[in-house]
Amino acid sequence: MGLYDQTKANWDYVNEIEGRIPKEFGSDAVEIPGGRDLIAALETSGARWGVVTSGTRPLVDGWLEVLGLPHPKNLVTAKDVPLGKPDPRCYLLGRKQLGIEESTSIVVLEDAPSGIKAGKAAGFKVIALTTTHSLQKLQEAGADWIVEDLRSISVKAVVDGQVQIEIRNAYQ
Repeated sequence: MGLYDQTKANWDYVNEIEGRIPKEFGSDAVEIPGGRDLIAALETSGARWGVVTSGTRPLVDGWLEVLGLPHPKNLVTAKDVPLGKPDPRCYLLGRKQLGIEESTSIVVLEDAPSGIKAGKAAGFKVIALTTTHSLQKLQEAGADWIVEDLRSISVKAVVDGQVQIEIRNAYQ
């Protein structure tokens, strides 16, 4: 049985703490290789895309500011859903924000086993990145493809609102 401070078990406190992280540790930020190029390609192509994260909005906003990256038009954070990953509702809400009805039309980029499981449970294809977990853990979670980082993924075209991507150098 654990004890917790009820004054700190609330969204205001969590938002405050997570909002400080990018401000205090922004100089330690490491970009995922290929991320900036992939976001730029998605933005310029007019593709529908979004971010689904287990983090808070202040954390996301802070890191995007530190890294000088655009804010996604579609964003789902921890506070937007009743349960975190691996529960699929975060990804289903993301799909709703994008206005896409078919789960098979969505590809999720994930770096964590719980996120892979959430994406698969939502009916999506999942590309996993070996940036934070081992190849074995990502395989066990059920990723469809596994790549080292975002340099292996590129936008080839957008046809009738559908993004066509190329996946290179996949481990799986």
